[in-house]
Amino acid sequence: LTQEQLAARTGTKKSYISRLENGKIDIQISTLFKIIEEGLGKRLGFTML
Repeated sequence: LTQEQLAARTGTKKSYISRLENGKIDIQISTLFKIIEEGLGKRLGFTML
């Protein structure tokens, strides 16, 4: 999966995906869920203890 493909699946820009991958920006929880669920087709869950 390329940065361009992931960006297209999640409605973001390739440059945003690149900055995330390189640790140049922080990610919001909502965006993290969107990338994982819509972009990668996976589910993400959190448990608070």
